[in-house]
Parts: sequence; structure tokens; C-alpha cells
Amino acid sequence: MAQGSENVIAPFLTRASSRQELLQTPPIDRILKAVREHLGVEIAFVSRYVAGDQKELTHVSSDLDLPMGPGYRDSREDSYCWHVLEGRLPELIHDPADHPFTQTLALTKFLPVGCHLNTPLRLSDGTVYGSFCCLSRTPDRSMTERDMSVLRAFAALAAEQIEATVVDDGRRNALEEAIGQLLNGGDLRIVHQPIVDLRDGVAVGVECLARFPDMLLRGPDKWFAEAFEIGRGVEVEMFAVRRALETLPYVPAGCYISVNASPETILSGELERALDGHDPKRLVVEVTEHHQVADFERLKQSLSRLRQHARVAIDDVGAGYAGLRFIVDLEPDLLKLDISLTRDVHRDPARQALTAAMVRLAQGIGCKLVAEGVEQAAERDFLAEMGVDYGQGYLFAAPMPLVASQQYLLGVDGTQPERTTRRPRRRRLVA
Repeated sequence: MAQGSENVIAPFLTRASSRQELLQTPPIDRILKAVREHLGVEIAFVSRYVAGDQKELTHVSSDLDLPMGPGYRDSREDSYCWHVLEGRLPELIHDPADHPFTQTLALTKFLPVGCHLNTPLRLSDGTVYGSFCCLSRTPDRSMTERDMSVLRAFAALAAEQIEATVVDDGRRNALEEAIGQLLNGGDLRIVHQPIVDLRDGVAVGVECLARFPDMLLRGPDKWFAEAFEIGRGVEVEMFAVRRALETLPYVPAGCYISVNASPETILSGELERALDGHDPKRLVVEVTEHHQVADFERLKQSLSRLRQHARVAIDDVGAGYAGLRFIVDLEPDLLKLDISLTRDVHRDPARQALTAAMVRLAQGIGCKLVAEGVEQAAERDFLAEMGVDYGQGYLFAAPMPLVASQQYLLGVDGTQPERTTRRPRRRRLVA
């Protein structure tokens, strides 16, 4: 960027009829409008080079009724942009008549082209993306090298925006491909982690946890977050839910399976349809909430219908956005205390006070309380003494494959948890 160009550019980037209009205008369109107004030209555009030796207009700024706009393609050999890049034409053309080569280009008379300022758009690795151009339909000999410096400064800003978009597009394409492969029969499997009664260690259910192909690189939370990032979160969650429902035969009678679903998935209606036909007594839906709910009343109505098919649990209580209104108004059947409250609860007065408050709340609204992340016998004993109903964590069992989980729930000796660094305490459980 030319020295001092920041001072030239700044006032023009904020020139708009109102702040709201400015914020709603895409960044590159704002840049084109600013440079066009500053240089006093009629047209400004960004183009890129595409397959087939073509040039495509991506952004156009003009008050004129032009015969071409964004998306318009022509041969790069017929464009000023390409020949400026190749060195056949200068970046600053006051009048096409000064350069005989311009008379071979149809655009010269078609538009027509008068004064023309053009600079290649290069990404940070030196790759030529396209061109940044301003022009008038009449010659103008007042343009100077200083005006070209301004053009280059604006072009550098545009290149930054373009590169960010290219990176985002590349990331989105990679995510689309990975998620597409997953949904087309990819290796998503379900493991179970038992949930036990803290009073006697008897199993009451299992939480179904998704395991994706590259668990060592990206955990389930990352997969789901990226799916929602590209608008496919509900598809991925429902894929996991359907896989979880297929594991019901591995869970003994009298125990439930718990599946996770975000408010977006619940509101979609897909979950309700998937659960239809299953025994409601054996199903729990854990509402996983990591963002503010946009339409709380609609979610409440959806959960009311969902209760025909399953009980409702609120996940991550004590973390995230699971506030008191979220808990009380949704009338859950179970509350799951987040691991942040469970960890070292027997030694921490603050956690003890919060847990005691949650116990009273659960008793007051008639729901069961599940403590997640129980790893120490002292935590289990204290939680049970406080009145917490159920526990889940490595003290009882790590997440495990289906057959191992079934053996565990039936009290079969000799089963091992999946990839755990500690052996969970074994308690003979009854079905």
C-alpha cells in the first residue's frame, strides 16, 4: 500500500447515506463505490480469471445502465485487464487513442472506454486473482500517478477481502465434502456411557455418544459445530440420532437411552418423526444448548409435542446458556449437572452451595438430577448425600462399544471400557 494511502482511503470508506446502509453493503462493493467517487469515474469493477481463459466480473459499481454486471464473462484476450497484466498496455490510460493496440479490442468502442485505470489483484502468496479497474467512457488527461497510487491502495483492501473469502470458501468446501461423505454412509458409530442410581449403583440408562472418523483430530463437539456453521447441523444431529436409536436392542429392558439434540433440531420436527413408534419410557432427549434460543415459546411448544415420544432432559446445567428460565419454563424430566459443578464438589463450598440449590430446584419442579463427570468415590458419596439422583462418569464406566455396554449393564464380568486410562469401578448392575 502506498505511503499515506490510509489517510486518503479512510474518509471514503465511510461515505454512505447512512451508517445502516454502510453496514449492509458488502465490503468490496463499499470499496468500489469509494474509489469511484474519489477518482470521479463512472465505473469501477473487480474481475477474476476463471477456467477456459475467461475473465469474470465479480463486483461492479456504477450509476449507469451497463450491458454487463457481476457474473458476466468474456475472453480474457478481449479485455484490457489481461493485457495490462501481460504488459501490453499501461495501468493508466488517459485516452485509448494513445495506444493503437486498444483499437483491436471490441470493448473500446462497445462500452466505450475512455480513461482507464487498472491494477492486477494479487493474493498474499503472489497468485494473480484478477483485476481492480476504474474507467470513464470519455478520455481524462487529469489523472496522475497519485491517482494510480490511490487505486492500488483500494485494490490492496479488496485483495484482503477476496483472500478471506477464498479461504472461507475453501474451508466451507472441505467441510461440505467431509460431511457429505459422513452422511453418505460414513463411519459414525455410537458408544454408550451408563447412567447409574447413586443410591445403589443400579443402571437406569445410557447416554448415546457419537464417535466420528477422525476422533484424534476433531471431537464430536467440533463436528457438530462445523456442521451448523455450514447449515447442515440438523442433518448431522439427526444422522447421529438415527444411529443411536439402532442401538436400543443392546440396552436391557428397564433402562433408557438418551440422545442429544439442539433446539434447532427439535424445532425442525425431524426428531419427533424419528422417535415415533419407539417406547417413550425408553427414550430421553437431552436438549443441548450452546447458543441463545431465538424463539423460546416455539421451542417450548415443540418439546410439549415431543413428550409423547420421550422424556426431556436439560444438558450442561451450570454452564452455557441453560439459565433458570430455560430450566423452569421447559419443565424437564431430568437435569444434568455439568462437569464443572461435579468436579471436586466434596471439597468446594461454592460448588456445594450451587449443587444444593439445584437439588432443591429439581425437587421443587419434580424432576431427577443427573451429575455428569463423576470420577471420584468422594464425589459420588457427597452427591448422593446431597440428594442428587443419578451419576455418570468414569468412576462407573467410560464410554464403551455396544456389546461391552450390554455386558456391563447385565453385570457380566470381564468387560473393559473403551480406551480409558483408568479402570472404572465395577458394580454388579441389574437389568
